[in-house]
Amino acid sequence: MVSNKVVVKNPSGLHLRPAGILCKTAIEYRSKINIKFKDSIANAKSVLSVLGACIKTGDEIEITCEGEDEKEALITLITAIEEGLGEDLTE
Repeated sequence: MVSNKVVVKNPSGLHLRPAGILCKTAIEYRSKINIKFKDSIANAKSVLSVLGACIKTGDEIEITCEGEDEKEALITLITAIEEGLGEDLTE
């Protein structure tokens, strides 16, 4: 199992569009992927689970991956979050 923390930079947090991109990316991997935020754990492969975590801009989350492609999955997801999940971070 591998994990790493990252700060969400999206101006509106993880609303529907970036949450969908995050989930679409997570689904590409066989590993179990979770997002830890405060006292909750969200399944990164479920848009409803990610939206239910209510992650806002500036929140620090921890991505945890467990499985055969865990390292690659973690690197890809952390990079995607740092790059804004398809959103312009200059707003």
